[in-house]
Amino acid sequence: MRKYVVLGGIGGLVAALGTAALWTARAPSADPAQARSQLATSLRLLAAGNATAARSWALKASRNDPKWGLAHAVLARSYLALGEGQAAQGALDRAKAAGFDMRRARQLRAEAWLLQGEPARALAEARKASPRYGDYARRVAARALAAQGDLPSAQILLAHVLADQDGRDAVAWAALGRVRQQTGDIGGAIDAANRALSLDRRDVEALTLRAELVRGQYGLVAALPWYEAALKVDPWRYGTLIGYAATLGDAGRYRDMLQASRRALATRPGSAEPLYLQAVMAARAGNDDLAQALLQRTGGALDGQPGPLLLAGMLDYGSGGYQQAVEKWRAVVRAAPMNLVARRLLGAALLEGGDPKGAIEALRPVALRSDADSYTLQLVGRAFEATGERDWAVRFLDRAAVPARAAALQFGTDDDLAMLARAVDDAPGSPVARINLIRALLFKGMTAQALDQARLVVRAYPGVPQAHLVLGDTLMTLKRFDEAAGAYARAANLRFDEATMLRSVEALEQSGKRDKAAIVVGLFLAQNPGNVAARRLTAHWQIASARWDDAIDTLEGLRADLGNRDAALLAELALAYAGAEEEDAAQIYAAAAYDLAPLNPAVVDAYGWVAYQIGGTAQAVELLRKAVAIAPGHGGLRWHLAQAQAEAGDAQAARQNIAAALADPGFTDRAPARALAATLGRG
Repeated sequence: MRKYVVLGGIGGLVAALGTAALWTARAPSADPAQARSQLATSLRLLAAGNATAARSWALKASRNDPKWGLAHAVLARSYLALGEGQAAQGALDRAKAAGFDMRRARQLRAEAWLLQGEPARALAEARKASPRYGDYARRVAARALAAQGDLPSAQILLAHVLADQDGRDAVAWAALGRVRQQTGDIGGAIDAANRALSLDRRDVEALTLRAELVRGQYGLVAALPWYEAALKVDPWRYGTLIGYAATLGDAGRYRDMLQASRRALATRPGSAEPLYLQAVMAARAGNDDLAQALLQRTGGALDGQPGPLLLAGMLDYGSGGYQQAVEKWRAVVRAAPMNLVARRLLGAALLEGGDPKGAIEALRPVALRSDADSYTLQLVGRAFEATGERDWAVRFLDRAAVPARAAALQFGTDDDLAMLARAVDDAPGSPVARINLIRALLFKGMTAQALDQARLVVRAYPGVPQAHLVLGDTLMTLKRFDEAAGAYARAANLRFDEATMLRSVEALEQSGKRDKAAIVVGLFLAQNPGNVAARRLTAHWQIASARWDDAIDTLEGLRADLGNRDAALLAELALAYAGAEEEDAAQIYAAAAYDLAPLNPAVVDAYGWVAYQIGGTAQAVELLRKAVAIAPGHGGLRWHLAQAQAEAGDAQAARQNIAAALADPGFTDRAPARALAATLGRG
């Protein structure tokens, strides 16, 4: 009589194969000896973490001996390791038909249901599992609880598994890391992933989880070696290949991304994710027809997911299908109300499609931000113009014309405080509810209460990046810039994304630590070489430090990516070329920027400053006066005008503008301004 060991483990199965008697009922073409050898190979590969190869050998064994139930059960186990629940279900059905004792496979059946999106059935099946397979069943049950949204119970159950194993269960640690990642406890997820890898350096799930966490913690480039380490264990692991391909694409390594996505497609022919990634690459290259064709080949498998919806909407919008774009982007905003990109896109499509009131409603939360971008403000202004509310239109268009200088808080909100407080009471273990309340307090000017709450959140959830960010935002509002920089640094140690980078840079600049701010940008850009915000910031600083050639290189790279419709980018290019004494290029870019945004003071100033540098003093004074008229409180604009007026011989006007510049707390060129004022005074 054959004696089997748990199908929740691997090692016992290998031993069982060496001593087990063969089934007596065989298909005429069965090759029991070869099947036994093949299944032993499958189990060794599964134990080594290479589930893809293990599946191939188990499949061979099941075909060589189709009446051998164990072969089908091991095949199901390998399918589960690969995340293929439906295939595992089929293999288990064949195992049952071959006479396999299914009481020994309830934990496998539970995981198959879970992978097919049925967590309730998974929980019910896991509870029936034999105590012999208890740890496996409880891990599945915990994942099912998490899939149902009961994250606290999932963590408690996994903690029990780990306690019973004295913390020596790598699979449970990896599962706990996934659950903590879902809760936003990134610090806890990092710790769990590291513990899993300390027990098993070849655990592909733990390596992939660590890759995802490193991507957020340090950046795209730093994540790649972790994906590659996982793929050394299992070169054809589908989920890992998808993450690797996406990271390569975001890092600008498109050829490598294409190769990885093709490998994923070879692993699962016709699967949607690699086709979507290839569609994104085609869209980035400007080949909308190919992008559309690739999206259609997904067959609707990704319907409802934010990324594909955003891409499909962009393709619709580009071809004039505004209503189709609206439907897609509205779905994204419903699912993720704080997705700023989706809101901007939705607002633009609604406006173009003839629904200005809808555009205002969509853009309102973004426009309420103190640092709302000029594009959003222009859209809102145009929408108010379309509704005939010209007083509101003027307010937003005026804001759009003046460069934003306010702190970068995450989102404006006028939600009722009592309602947000009730949400905290209803979900006492949720950091999200508390953070939403703090942001509302900030928006309503209740900074003391916001600070108290923010400190409580950080103490309660030290591994949640958003907790440190909201504390930093509160401290920025209170102008406690050094402390804010420290809070942002702690957030960056957990997740160093664009928002955290920009906040850190702003706090350090406000603290007078431009050198440290430059280091932060440099570190971020090294890991995220295609990031537009970091490249813009770098170019701005290069211009400020008169590194003209470097600025030109950075800005021309941005222009190649963004096109010729970004007025601010063209204006900075004009300044860089003027500084490099390439007058023709400077004039061309300055004029092009002015044509695009004749009411943007930064653009007008750049046009005037280029004219001044190439000797067109009269034109420079006229343009620089216009820039100051649009933004009279900006010291930098006043300083440029003063220099042009001094050159034109209007000493009195120059002195007045220097005085106005020195009255601006944000004005930095104080020494040369005072020196010029003294010279004018002697004249």
